[in-house]
Amino acid sequence: MVTALIIIGFIVLLIAIVALYIFSTQRKLVNLDELSNNAISQISVQLSTRWDAVTALVKMTEKAAKHEHDTLVETIAQRRAAAATAKDINQQQGALSEILNRLMVLTENYPEIKALPLYSSTMQAIQGYEENVRHSRMVYNDTVTKINRMIRQWPSSFVASMLHFNLRDYLEKEEEKKDFPTIE
Repeated sequence: MVTALIIIGFIVLLIAIVALYIFSTQRKLVNLDELSNNAISQISVQLSTRWDAVTALVKMTEKAAKHEHDTLVETIAQRRAAAATAKDINQQQGALSEILNRLMVLTENYPEIKALPLYSSTMQAIQGYEENVRHSRMVYNDTVTKINRMIRQWPSSFVASMLHFNLRDYLEKEEEKKDFPTIE
């Protein structure tokens, strides 16, 4: 009788430990999932703000270069969309870089645009938004590293698959950095 009670007590204790582990792991996974969703949301907001600033720059080009202005407005209309995933953000980042490169070429051809005070303040604002996006990208990728590690490591991988947590995609590194000096 005492042996049966010890065995039952041990089984109950083992079940309680497993239940607590599953509960704890689920809470950690949800926390990391929410942190990565928040980081994606922050990046999306900053990208939207950058699009607004780029649109303002494009509007400044209208008087100086009507054809280029129309082309840029058409490109912005086609490319601007909500960014909800890492893939969306990577695509938006590329589209923004392309538009900004075209604007830089345009302002070199039309110096009167570059001389406008609104142009320089808008460019400074865009640089600030880019810094915010860079920081949010780091937070997102760090959080994705943590959640992916939990999803892939045993025994938390068992809990993650049981609760349908999936690996997250990382944000790709930005290929082009114009402001950084090179050694060459």
